[in-house]
Amino acid sequence: MPKAPRRPPQLRGRIFRGSIAVSRGLLTRNDLRSSAWRPLFRDVYADAQVKVTHRLRCAAVRRWLIPPGAALAGRASAALYGCTAPGPNEPLDVLVPKDARIGPTAGLRIHHGEIDPGDTVDRAGLRVTSPARTCWDLARWLDVVEAVVVIDTILASRLTHVSALREYALSRAGRRGWRSLLRAVDLADAGAESPQESRTRVRLVLAGLPRPQTQWVVADQGRFVARLDLAWPEFKVAVEYDGLWHDDPEQFHRDRRRLNRLLGGEWIVLHVTAKRLREDFEGFLAEVRAALRRRSHSPAGR
Repeated sequence: MPKAPRRPPQLRGRIFRGSIAVSRGLLTRNDLRSSAWRPLFRDVYADAQVKVTHRLRCAAVRRWLIPPGAALAGRASAALYGCTAPGPNEPLDVLVPKDARIGPTAGLRIHHGEIDPGDTVDRAGLRVTSPARTCWDLARWLDVVEAVVVIDTILASRLTHVSALREYALSRAGRRGWRSLLRAVDLADAGAESPQESRTRVRLVLAGLPRPQTQWVVADQGRFVARLDLAWPEFKVAVEYDGLWHDDPEQFHRDRRRLNRLLGGEWIVLHVTAKRLREDFEGFLAEVRAALRRRSHSPAGR
């Protein structure tokens, strides 16, 4: 029968430096390789019975890996605000003062830059970038579509608003990324209710289509008919993103029934899935363009 791995009581339920545990004689290097301990980052371990959350990973980074003055940033910061759902092993963005020394570290994306007064806040004991600074960094570090996906959620959470982000960008005119933030803010919409809805909307707008309305409510003589993900009401054209929740047959049935009512009311409703966005966006774009073109020349679009 295999010998149970060593689990000193001093380390149970804790995160710790492996080198310190070894120097104090609590564990050996070989013990650290056992199933009792989970490596989080270089020389940082957790008791394997501890549930490793995003916040716990961030707390380990803040305590053990980054210098004073640094902050959790980008997607890591957005997740601490509840605006993204990072993967369990996703590298964490950290913003480090320009003059701070820190080498490449597995599991971290290290960004050096100026940190202005007010650019960081305390979030449940962790130093994170402010919502505005987080949006600026996202606009600098991600492509515009993925930046807007997160900024949409930050706006929807009312952590900041469009005019504040524009003011923030303009106050930093001439610094790297200020135009990127303005562009992302111009594309952002707090009405988006899922990352894929945001991706769909932004890609359509970047392709040259008119900007759609989000969560457009259709009523008939004052009675609710449907709420549409994306809509061009002047043309009675809409786009619905079909997500994984359509595995629920009852939800699928309810949605199709309400959309059939729209079709009876002369709306064109186009559906898109993640697979279509990924593999045939150009084909989908052509369908939306054709629908808008057709309606722009028909009585329904007037």
